[in-house]
Amino acid sequence: MIPESRSVPAADAPPPPPDRLSEPVARVGPRFVGGIALVSLGMWTALYTPVQVLLAQQLETIDPDNKESALGLVTGIGAVIALVATPVAGALSDRTTSRFGRRRPWLAGGALGTALGLLILAPQTTVTGVVLGWCVAQLSLSAMLAGLVAEVPDHVPVAQRAVVSAWVGATQPLAVVFGTVLVTVAVSGPRSGYPLIAVVLVLCALPFLWSVTDARLPASAVPAVSWSRFLAGFWISPRRHRDFALAWLTRLLVQLGNATGTLYLLYFLRDEVRYEQRFPGREAEQGLLTLVVLYTTGIVLTAFIGGVVSDRLGRRKSLVTASGVVIALGSALLAVWPTWPVALVAAGLMGLGYGVYISVDQALITQVLPTADNRGRDLGVINIANSLPHVLAPAIAAVLVTHLGGYPALFAFTAALTLLGAVLVQRIRSVP
Repeated sequence: MIPESRSVPAADAPPPPPDRLSEPVARVGPRFVGGIALVSLGMWTALYTPVQVLLAQQLETIDPDNKESALGLVTGIGAVIALVATPVAGALSDRTTSRFGRRRPWLAGGALGTALGLLILAPQTTVTGVVLGWCVAQLSLSAMLAGLVAEVPDHVPVAQRAVVSAWVGATQPLAVVFGTVLVTVAVSGPRSGYPLIAVVLVLCALPFLWSVTDARLPASAVPAVSWSRFLAGFWISPRRHRDFALAWLTRLLVQLGNATGTLYLLYFLRDEVRYEQRFPGREAEQGLLTLVVLYTTGIVLTAFIGGVVSDRLGRRKSLVTASGVVIALGSALLAVWPTWPVALVAAGLMGLGYGVYISVDQALITQVLPTADNRGRDLGVINIANSLPHVLAPAIAAVLVTHLGGYPALFAFTAALTLLGAVLVQRIRSVP
């Protein structure tokens, strides 16, 4: 349930103690929305460009005979780090008493650390070196993400959250397109691609860090706590917070479907669709870019429409369920007809569905957070449902592709998980 709204304290009044944090009521303006969208674009570019392109290219050069397992190893270890680091960083940000506020130090430090990790990755010529560099980048990205996601419930009122979430969510697929273009058109290969992405990340983060002010938390408002109590705080009882648990589970199912379906997409085009044989003189990366553009177009078309409709109607669940059904349909088409023309249709359908999902489901999640004073921690726990699939997906996808039916089985699994997550959303009670 959403904590009862309270009046916003005067600008010169000290921030309320953490157990009395109120829901924001003042609408945010273009400066906040534009800034958070830009920093999100930089962050997702730094995450998805390596995962979708640079790591695959780098590992294919290092170990061409075992590229799938090497990519699964690197992304799986990175996902384990995110699984642990994001909720911890979120909880620590809740208790941060810096004069720059609770979230901005984590945003700034995360951006700089990620840039360092990308620079470490650039010259690596061994799988071990790639693992180490990606660990640095993933740890820093987790800190950055923890600070960023908490900015929305900290600043944005409930009636505006789906629209703001649309701006933030739409930057994820835009980042894939943006990053893919940068490392395939502007530069070529991992050695120059990683440094370019590092620069883009820092430049995208600066406007938000400069223009948005977070309330400072006084040290007196942070009670002393032992490590045992700190760690115990990450267990949020599913019985006491049923809707939060259901939101977590449905996010896990949809994201696991997404992770398994996209991990080997480049290899799917090359080995199953045989894109390079179908289009002589073209590379599979170009086909991937085409699918990503279609997918992104679908997301942009529906994210803002879904956000506006959801905020105006005050309804979330029906839109989340409908979006999941559309995503599942796209995956099912690939399971039955794994061909290039069907891949184009599926990419469009999945984009249309995911656009609504990313805006409306994120708004729904902010309405089932257990407490206002632990938003960073609770959203970090939610992020486990985003990160855990990337730990599980490499093992699941590898088994499905190599032993249990190939790519048709992979996409059938994706469709089933997404559909289950979409249906279970209806069991959430406190959000219409």
